Amino acid sequence: MSEDEETRGAASRDDATLPDFLADGLRVLSVGINPSLHAVRAGYPFAFARNRFWPALNASQLIDEQLEPGVAATRRLVEHYGFGFTDVVKRPTPGMKSLRAADYARWLPVLRETIERTGVEWLWFHGMTALRAMCRHAAGHFEPVGLGRQAFELYGAAVFVSPNPSPANARYSLAAITASYDNFAACLTAPRTSSY
Repeated sequence: MSEDEETRGAASRDDATLPDFLADGLRVLSVGINPSLHAVRAGYPFAFARNRFWPALNASQLIDEQLEPGVAATRRLVEHYGFGFTDVVKRPTPGMKSLRAADYARWLPVLRETIERTGVEWLWFHGMTALRAMCRHAAGHFEPVGLGRQAFELYGAAVFVSPNPSPANARYSLAAITASYDNFAACLTAPRTSSY
């Protein structure tokens, strides 16, 4: 093993993060800004008990069953519904304000490679911050216009933005987040048009 390979191996061991949940044939790639420390410890996304992702998902038309938050439920979403999970930046922090420009420089090429390798149809961003960060640091001169379906694609995938389901985002109620998930479900069943 070369010195560079040893260095990369040591770095990956030191950089504990939430693993991506991916598979061949994904339809949707759920993209957060970066993993929370709680999610890393729990081993699955949206793991904080007061996060509204799982209640909104269970109440929405995106799935036809009730899932108990956990690793098994996340794998179920991957294997049965074709929903994968990743982040713009894989460095876990107590909050997104701790992220630096160097984090985006390091991780955005990884995200782009993930999108292109999996060939997903849709990128589902949780919050405008994640999408704006990607557009600003990696994707060019796209300008997000608000929540919902965006009028551009990123690396061949259509883009949809829902409110961040974190309890810190009190601006949006559980009902509003669920409605956004229902809107996304409608997009998934509608044909993609060339105007996007």
